[in-house]
Amino acid sequence: MEFSSPFSKQDLIPQEECLMVEASRSTLYIGVPRENFNLERRVCITPEAVHTLTSFGHRVLIEKGAGEAASYSDKEYSKAGAEITADTRKVFGCQIIVKVVPPTLDEIKLLSPYALVWSTIQLKTLSEKYFRLLSKKKISAIGIDFIHDKHGTFPSTSALSEIAGIASIHIASELMTTVNNGKGLLFGNIPGVLPTEVVILGAGIVAENAARTALNLGANVKVFDNSIQKLKRLQNNLPHRIATSTIQEKLLLKALMRCDVAIGAIRGENRAPIIVSNTMVENMKNGAIIIDVAIDNGGCFETSELTSHELPTITKNGVIHYGVPNITSRYCRTASIALSNIITPLLLEFADNGGFENTINCDHLIRSGVYSYKGLITNLSVAKWFNLDYKDINLYTF
Repeated sequence: MEFSSPFSKQDLIPQEECLMVEASRSTLYIGVPRENFNLERRVCITPEAVHTLTSFGHRVLIEKGAGEAASYSDKEYSKAGAEITADTRKVFGCQIIVKVVPPTLDEIKLLSPYALVWSTIQLKTLSEKYFRLLSKKKISAIGIDFIHDKHGTFPSTSALSEIAGIASIHIASELMTTVNNGKGLLFGNIPGVLPTEVVILGAGIVAENAARTALNLGANVKVFDNSIQKLKRLQNNLPHRIATSTIQEKLLLKALMRCDVAIGAIRGENRAPIIVSNTMVENMKNGAIIIDVAIDNGGCFETSELTSHELPTITKNGVIHYGVPNITSRYCRTASIALSNIITPLLLEFADNGGFENTINCDHLIRSGVYSYKGLITNLSVAKWFNLDYKDINLYTF
């Protein structure tokens, strides 16, 4: 009796076995330069992170004094396994550079051709020349604050926004003291004393953390935002219900006239929208406080101006304005730890992928932060901002 076979003779011939070839793990040589402490006091890699990286066989070269502003000594870094050098050129000669602010034009000149830079990208501080120099030296660059997952969550931005939100209330509390020429109000719910009134513009991460901190101190909080979904999420995340409203001029003006502290936490794609006009500020209480957290994005108060940590406030129409663009560097150690917690696992993942080329092929998270690939601009918003040629990063993956 004959049986028909579902296989042909060719199918029955033994075939070669195909095995998956895993990417070889790479060893990183990371340079951490010293920041300009007048502008930036944070550091991207803490001694604890150095210990983790060196335990995996990676080398970390720290410029002498890089962690001083964040209260990390060279001795702590050395004990953790880092190499310490006073030679700036040697640090920038590493193939991977990790720093908080983007490298200056002079620092780019010190970079090795085809080097990789990890940093935040502060677009308002950069110029077209910055990107021209990156292109000339074929530098690849990853914007830490551009890195996001498939759900649109930005880890570094979220962490720093939490710090900025909490800090805005602490700063306002300091400015209200008579020592700082404030009205002498205390952020607290004292029996028989009316609580401090706080108005917050925005319902994002900064606003949520500012609102929670103010509530915990006993203040009355009102939040304004035009997104009902954001307001609903904010209400659900806070310990108890607060007053919320869409941005309507009459209602906002009434709230501002009564408040002791107003916090601006609305950002825009290119510039923060101006929500509070000069006329509205004129109607605020004498001695009221404005903390414009969105000042680095243009600010959402018409009267806001950029200030510095050395001279943090100006007074207009009797209202004290705080317009320091980098609030988190005021709490540089906390911010440094937060940044390091995000960057260190990404560096380890980068090494496990086998380097830059393999990473942009198989790792969406890190690839999302790449804005320069060997000098070619691969981030659309950067290209539009500076009117540069744009190349889709997906053209270089396979």
